[in-house]
Amino acid sequence: MTTNGSTNGAANGDAKHYVTRRGRLAGKNAFITGGAGGIGLETTILFLQEGASVILADINTKALDTAMTKIQDIVGEQTASKAKTVQCDVTNESSVEAAIAAADEWGGVDIVFNNAGIMHGDDADAIDTSEKIWDLTQAINVKGVWYGSKHAVLSMRKHKKTKGSVINTASFVALMGAATPQLAYTASKGAVLAMTRELAMVHARENIRFNSLCPGPLNTPLLQDWLGDDQAKRHRREVHFPSGRFGEAIEQAQAVLFLASDESSFVNATDFVVDGGLSKAYVTAEGPAPAGPKNQVST
Repeated sequence: MTTNGSTNGAANGDAKHYVTRRGRLAGKNAFITGGAGGIGLETTILFLQEGASVILADINTKALDTAMTKIQDIVGEQTASKAKTVQCDVTNESSVEAAIAAADEWGGVDIVFNNAGIMHGDDADAIDTSEKIWDLTQAINVKGVWYGSKHAVLSMRKHKKTKGSVINTASFVALMGAATPQLAYTASKGAVLAMTRELAMVHARENIRFNSLCPGPLNTPLLQDWLGDDQAKRHRREVHFPSGRFGEAIEQAQAVLFLASDESSFVNATDFVVDGGLSKAYVTAEGPAPAGPKNQVST
């Protein structure tokens, strides 16, 4: 595994020829919320391997310390030195503003991944979801994305960026209905789609792109902790997976890498769905599920 670029080896007899390319995010500065685990941590590692400098933001400082240890183990201390952590409460605008400003010494942000989110265990339908859970979910999942998007633009303007990319984590549930409700979460992710789409139009002439990432059900702590050991609860969902398996965080991180890179320069205002085909499925196939890719971070 390489750092700050990629190396591919090709055998020619007994000789190996290595071609090293410039990292896909070389020279870029990224800010990631929810960076201490799951999609956020996998994305952080991938960004570092592709040459970016990364600020990991999370409300949990202990989790951030653990994440940095994992990052150092995977990418090495030299590459890990291009990452730094900040505690950030995405429901507090001053906290978000200060966290993004941590990139000022690098020249400001080029990429912002508003990924922090919550799916509360007490989130249910319109009758059983409490106002407290509703407000908490909207504050983190919607207000947090608003603050992150706002201060991404302000940072990019301050540092006179000629282009930028903002990726906001939504969900496939914002595109489909389900009789297994988590109403506050679903509504919040629908709001993220609408907000991201409008921001993309507002800032298109500044060459700041906004796209929503819509993950399907994932093998991450957020969902797996919510499902727990309830096998019936799991089966109601798994039967709809075309491949028969949950997605992995690394598969989302690869999509974020594309959206963050200049390779996606004409991709704007999209609902970028990475769900293994679930949102297009009616009757799924039978047979054993193929293996998914391995995450770089072991859980």
